[in-house]
Amino acid sequence: MKIVCENVDCEKDMQDLVNLFYDENDNPFSIYHSFVTIGETTTSKIELQKDGEKKEYVKFFSLPQNLTTLREKSVKKSAFKNHLYQVLSAVTKKSLPWGSLTGVRPCKFVREMVERGEVKEHLIPELLMKEYFVDEDKAKLLYDIMRNQKCIIKNDKLVDLFINIPICPTRCNYCSFISNELCKVADKVEIYLDCLLKELRAVKKLIADKSYVIRTIYIGGGTPTVLSASQLEKLLSEINYPVTEFTVECGRADTITREKLEVLKRYNVSRISINPQTFCETTLKRIGRKQNNKQIFEAYMMAMEFDFVVNMDIIAGLPGEKFGIFKRTVSTLLELSPQNITVHTLTYKNGTYLKDDNSSVFEKEVPKMVNYAEKVLQENGYKPYYIYRQKHQVSGLENVGYYRDGNVCIFNIDSMEDVSSVIGIGAGAISKRVFNLENRIEREPNCKFIGDYIDRVDEMIAKKVKFFS
Repeated sequence: MKIVCENVDCEKDMQDLVNLFYDENDNPFSIYHSFVTIGETTTSKIELQKDGEKKEYVKFFSLPQNLTTLREKSVKKSAFKNHLYQVLSAVTKKSLPWGSLTGVRPCKFVREMVERGEVKEHLIPELLMKEYFVDEDKAKLLYDIMRNQKCIIKNDKLVDLFINIPICPTRCNYCSFISNELCKVADKVEIYLDCLLKELRAVKKLIADKSYVIRTIYIGGGTPTVLSASQLEKLLSEINYPVTEFTVECGRADTITREKLEVLKRYNVSRISINPQTFCETTLKRIGRKQNNKQIFEAYMMAMEFDFVVNMDIIAGLPGEKFGIFKRTVSTLLELSPQNITVHTLTYKNGTYLKDDNSSVFEKEVPKMVNYAEKVLQENGYKPYYIYRQKHQVSGLENVGYYRDGNVCIFNIDSMEDVSSVIGIGAGAISKRVFNLENRIEREPNCKFIGDYIDRVDEMIAKKVKFFS
């Protein structure tokens, strides 16, 4: 594919949308886009050359008056994407579940329209279907998610604390995170933890100096429970903020022990994840996830004894799984009845083993899986509360978190909706400052790799102090 976009602001969205309609097996083609503005009228022109034939598509639209420069860019981008979607849909005779919407945060896109007064909340589904070509079920899903996000607070002094443990027992073949297998970094774990604590102590001083208030704490990875019970205690004993939501990703059932859960409970952790991904053990072996159902069930029952709120992840579209296997996984989840369930759609991410071997993925069945999960979970009392999308997701679908009995994960909502600042600690952690009044976001990443982080922890601390000052 040769893609040329005169407007740099639209280039990434153009690439993303074209990739949803075409793949590397299609015949080569070129596509060119340009904007021309004369007076109050802007012309969007698309030239598509394929199979020796060149066609031109033109659409006219008017920009609203008195737009800021930033808002004008956004309006033009939406108009362009709608035009491009209509052209590609007509040429390929395909439609996409999310229409012309691209990007990670579709709910944020809709919320901002409501906040600007461009649409009444109850008219969101109608607008999405009419103006952005979104399927009816996806439009209603976004509307429901917005209604279920009642915990959003926009206050620049409220921050979430994120701590990263980028280490796992083994590497799953669908994973693209910068996470290390324990066997390869075992000699670095203790020194990494010492460096992490050094950064944490500096951050605690920063929080006090700047009068920030910690809203939630989230320890993620990787798999934080790859640490021993004593290492977890060493970390958690340094965290003493009185939050109502304190999450630790346990993830892999083969890393969970009673002793570790006792440590988590002692330090007021309120929420954990135990992620089966599937209850088909053949699939677990195929994807390199070295745990079994017995371990998953035992870990879950132990977590119930300690009264943790539990999230469980599953993935639609794992290699070798048809609809029947996925359906059994959903049924097993419903029998366990965790407070949170996250349904992911398989993503062909760069840097994964799966990226090079996707022949056993039954892609045509994945939309059926996702739709089934949404229907059955809601029938059983679960409500959708956060959503995000990724590049190269099968069928252009999404990841959705569901909750029951009021147990939403505030950190997930804050992160996905970009409404709260995040102080990130550890290798691969990204700090984020949200300036709500200015509608502006800045990010400051730590270095990605454990070795680099150990060598440069003082630099990471200095950058963070400057960033939050």
